[in-house]
Amino acid sequence: MAQYTAVIVEDEIITLNELLLTIPWEALSLKITGTAMNGIEGEDVIKKEAPDIVITDIKLPGQDGLEMLSKCPIDYAIIVSGHTDFAYAKRAIKLGVVNYLEKPVDDDELIDTLKLIVSKLREESSSIKKSKLNKGLEIISLPDEVNNHSINLAISYIKEHYKESFGLQDIAEYANISENHLSSLFRDVAGINFLHYLNGYRINKSAEILKTTTLNISEIAELCGFPTPSYFTKIFRKYAGMTPTQYRDSIFSQN
Repeated sequence: MAQYTAVIVEDEIITLNELLLTIPWEALSLKITGTAMNGIEGEDVIKKEAPDIVITDIKLPGQDGLEMLSKCPIDYAIIVSGHTDFAYAKRAIKLGVVNYLEKPVDDDELIDTLKLIVSKLREESSSIKKSKLNKGLEIISLPDEVNNHSINLAISYIKEHYKESFGLQDIAEYANISENHLSSLFRDVAGINFLHYLNGYRINKSAEILKTTTLNISEIAELCGFPTPSYFTKIFRKYAGMTPTQYRDSIFSQN
């Protein structure tokens, strides 16, 4: 049974069909929830579906794949491209792309990459379950301060800017360390990776709003820094085990 979702954005119909038909998606615990053949449609599909994984070409009609990814909420992305320009690869790394595969696609290499991502997704799900609280305002328990100056700076940055759009690169520049070093520190010192801390903090803030106001889901998503209501709902369900609306209903029924 599929546990995670993926979207494919590819303008070559032959390559798109090959990806759909030759990769054992279900066996990898994955389900394709959308496809697109240009960067504009791809952006719309990604924002609507909020997939766990995006697989995309770089050269796309409308807008290129990297521009598309920069505008979307993504957890993991894989580039499949006939172009090996270093500038593309450098941009891809900054956007958190897991792997950069050349066309024609090597099925085994793509499958291995997908297995790696699914393994990371499972680890993250396990980490979330261990951090959940059954009482109090918070849905997930997060360290407020640790014994590391750089991580404390990062935590302060998140608390101050959580309503805004930013990424690991912005915090790394603020803390004056490399992205890789900051990412490793978060995991090793705080016991949770950067994206999970950021999402967890935003989810805790959204839970407070759900408990104390009648604002709609779109308004709460915007107030808490989520780029789209669908992505907010996806992340909230991941952390809370229910949708924001179900959470609000459960709180109101208790009162």
